Amino acid sequence: MASVNPDPVKETPAAEPDSDTIVVGSTASASADLLANSMGDYVKIMGRRVRSGESGALPVVVGLIAIVIFFQVKTSGLELSPRNLVNLMEQSAFVIILGMAEIFVLLLGDIDLAAGFTAACGAVIGLWMLALGDPWWLALIVTLAACAAYGALQGYLISKLKLASFVVTLAGQLGLSGALIWLISDTGSIGNGGVISLHSSIINDIEQGQLTPVATWIVMIAIVVVAGAIMFYGDLRRRNAGLVAPPLSVTLLKVAAVIVAGIVVVVIANANRSNGVIPIEGMPWVVLVVLGVLFIWSVLLGRTRFGRYMYAIGGNAEAARRAGISIVRIRTLAFMLCGLTAGLAGIVYASQLGSISSNVNGGQNVLNAVAAAVIGGTSLFGGRGKMMHALLGGLVVGVINNGLELLGMSTAAQLMWTALVLLAAILVDRLTRRNQAAT
Repeated sequence: MASVNPDPVKETPAAEPDSDTIVVGSTASASADLLANSMGDYVKIMGRRVRSGESGALPVVVGLIAIVIFFQVKTSGLELSPRNLVNLMEQSAFVIILGMAEIFVLLLGDIDLAAGFTAACGAVIGLWMLALGDPWWLALIVTLAACAAYGALQGYLISKLKLASFVVTLAGQLGLSGALIWLISDTGSIGNGGVISLHSSIINDIEQGQLTPVATWIVMIAIVVVAGAIMFYGDLRRRNAGLVAPPLSVTLLKVAAVIVAGIVVVVIANANRSNGVIPIEGMPWVVLVVLGVLFIWSVLLGRTRFGRYMYAIGGNAEAARRAGISIVRIRTLAFMLCGLTAGLAGIVYASQLGSISSNVNGGQNVLNAVAAAVIGGTSLFGGRGKMMHALLGGLVVGVINNGLELLGMSTAAQLMWTALVLLAAILVDRLTRRNQAAT
């Protein structure tokens, strides 16, 4: 899967530009963009960027809205019911987090086909320790450490020996699938009948538990305040640095959109989703886990030297090497972070199921994760992608599966529809690259 971008060699690699930022360059258009002092000017600039192939997450957002509307009509309103939307959040969490794991290696033009079984084997280690009476926090630490170590081993072999990531991680997938069966079925009585049950109310509550309605409001207000402040001061920083930034009216409009979205999420989450006597209200804990991972990894990629090096290697590995970047170290760290994040996804998966079994389809899980990342906008060729893409793509995959289930369609139909959406995303990526090369 590893590839080198055919663009001319650049001696100074740089991070992927922010979606709302155009770095001031030598072209006349970049200088003209600095004249965006009104919403009308900014819309024209964004339109010019879209026409040149810099559409960002716009296609997947439009596609997601279209898919939701389609299923809302077809299911006679069931798609957007509070109960179904919360279920969608819970069901999509595993694919979203595993998609974030894949983004670390996809940015380099690599792939980790073993991530699905890394997650499963990590979950086995954690649940095994819980069954033996170890505290939940120790089981979590050991799980993440083991998965990170395995990811680092893969990354080191790939980068140091210059092996293809496809082959190394395919071998890892086969090996870990065998290890999963051995760990659960052939090593004592804990894996009863090929299944290890979850013995921790705290881990179980990641998927099954929820905040109280009051706590949901408090947490969402805090999230909205932080997100709004980041948007506002981020745009201010870009203006002061001489970069293109939206006018104040657009910034305030984005902050208002975040506030509205937060209110909508709280209203949906606080609606009673129970069919029985005991009400079920509040935001699921797993939503906070997903948002926490999204925030931490987004900062790592967008605000650190490591993130800049990742984009540089993915965009042009030879230029990055000439600039003094250690390809072996960065690639090893990327696979390590992929393994660590996959381990967390495995814990979430075990919380969703209440157990882990030797029948886990790790191959299918990793393909769904890669599909989520690519559908969201991450390039298979390296150099372009964000953690937000895994969230958007994971929601697309989740909405498709959820909507088809509501319509009573089979798993075969879900896979075929997901394949069509993935193919469309790859075509958009290819057309985007062609348009950028032509401009």
